[in-house]
Amino acid sequence: ISPVPPYSREQPIFTTRAHVFQIDPSTKKNWVPASKQAVTVSYFYDSTRNSYRIISVDGAKVIINSTITPNMTFTKTSQKFGQWADSRANTVFGLGFPSEQQLTKFAEKFQEVKEAAKLARDRSQEKIETASNHSQESGRETPSSTRASSVNGTDDEKASHGGSAEAHLKSENDKLKIALAQSSSNVKKWETELQSLRESNARLSTALQESAASIEHWKKQFSACKEENDQLRGKIEELEEQCNEINKEKERNAQLSRRLQELETELQDKELELEELRKQGEIIPELMSECESVSEQLQAAEKKNKDLEEKVRTLRTEVEENKHRQTNLKTELKNFLDVLDGKIDELHDFRQGLSKLGVDN
Repeated sequence: ISPVPPYSREQPIFTTRAHVFQIDPSTKKNWVPASKQAVTVSYFYDSTRNSYRIISVDGAKVIINSTITPNMTFTKTSQKFGQWADSRANTVFGLGFPSEQQLTKFAEKFQEVKEAAKLARDRSQEKIETASNHSQESGRETPSSTRASSVNGTDDEKASHGGSAEAHLKSENDKLKIALAQSSSNVKKWETELQSLRESNARLSTALQESAASIEHWKKQFSACKEENDQLRGKIEELEEQCNEINKEKERNAQLSRRLQELETELQDKELELEELRKQGEIIPELMSECESVSEQLQAAEKKNKDLEEKVRTLRTEVEENKHRQTNLKTELKNFLDVLDGKIDELHDFRQGLSKLGVDN
C-alpha cells in the first residue's frame, strides 16, 4: 500500500492540517513530534478494498499510515489535541490542531469512517458465510438425492430422479465453479494485497528505522537545546537583575532630574531677588540722602513742635488766667448789676414820689 496513494481507486475524502506526534516507544508516556510544523492529514477511501486510511506526509517522509478498524477509538485529551492507538503500527498517534472546531470535525469524521469500516467488515463476513453455506449445502444435498433415488421408486422414477439429480449437480457444480473462480480471484487479490502489505511494511520498517534515528538525533538536539535553554535562562535572570538595577538607576536619575529642576527654579527666583536687591542697592544712596534731609526736616519740625507746645502751654496759662479774670469780672459785674438794680429801684421809687408830688401840687 503506497503511503501517498497514486491510484484512482484511493481518493481523499477529508483533509485538514495539524501538528503530528507519536508516543515515545521507550517510555510510552511522552510525546515525540513527528513533524517540525503543521502538515496535511487526510482520510483516504479505497473503493477496491472498501477500506479507510489516515495518511500524512512531511516532505518525502511518511509520518502517518494508519488503516482504520472498527475497534479503534479517537480520544480528545484537550481542547485542541486528540489521539488514537494503532495496534498494527504498534504506536499511538497524536494530533495538535489550531482550533477546537477543527479537532471536533476530525473526531466526527473518524467516527463516521469507523462506522463505515465496521459496516464493510460485517458485509464481507456475511459474504464469506453465505459462500461457505452454499458449498456445505451442495455437498450435503448430492449424496442424499442419489441415495433416495437408488432406494425408492421404479426404474422410470429412478431414471427421472437421476436426470433431475444430474441437472441439480450440474447447477451446483456451476455455482461451485463460479465460487471457485471468485475464490481464486480473491486469493490473487489477497496475494496482491499481501505483497503490497509486505512492501508497505518494508517501507514502514525503513521509515521506523529512520524515525528511530531521527528520534535519537532529536533527543541529542533536545538535550543541547535544554542546556542552551538553561544557559539562556541564567542570562535572562542576570539581564533581569541588570534591568532592575537600570530601572532603579533610572528612577534615581528621574528624582535627581526633578530635584535639579526644582533647584534651577529656586536659583532663578534667587537671581530675580538678587537683581531686585541690586536695583534697590543702587537707589540706597538716594534714599539715604532723602532720609538725611527728612531727618533734618524732622528735627526742624520737632523743634517747631516744641516751640509750638511751649506757646500752647503759654496760651493755655493765659486762657486759664483770662477765665479766672472773666469769672472775677462776672462776679463783680453781677454785684454791680445788683447794686445798679437797687439804685434803679430807688430811682423808680423816687420818681414815683416826685410824680405824686407833682400831682398834688
